[in-house]
Amino acid sequence: MTQLSANFSLHEMCKSETALRMGFDNTPDDEATENLRLLCENVLQPVRDHYGKGVKVNSAYRSPESNAAVGGSKTSDHCKGMAADIEIPSVANADLAQWIMDNLDYTQLILEFYTQGIPDSGWVHVSYDPNNLKKQELTAVKVAGKTQYLNGLQA
Repeated sequence: MTQLSANFSLHEMCKSETALRMGFDNTPDDEATENLRLLCENVLQPVRDHYGKGVKVNSAYRSPESNAAVGGSKTSDHCKGMAADIEIPSVANADLAQWIMDNLDYTQLILEFYTQGIPDSGWVHVSYDPNNLKKQELTAVKVAGKTQYLNGLQA
């Protein structure tokens, strides 16, 4: 099994229930694998080390077919191996997003569908492109059934 960092394997970064269910190959190419390694080393492993708890990776690498099946953007960093949607059981997603914002470099950080007062609602999307560490923070919310992105972390 290929390890990308001390606690993250290539297998878990490519695991996709959608790909399994629909029969898609969700194996990244060498460039996407290297991007996943950088994401793990620079973001996910420091998160794991800080909290001392397992990080649940809901979604990381997505093949174009898998990404389309889940309704992802055609330009999604998930398709390049540069993004992961994560949670840590027993850590509020708003707190996790805040810690990443305060302590790590990243390209984009999105607190997705978090509901104040429900710590495990939603998830945290984080992307890492070493050539574009712009540290953009957004909050994704549903308004009249459509996703809207608000500037900053709003919990």
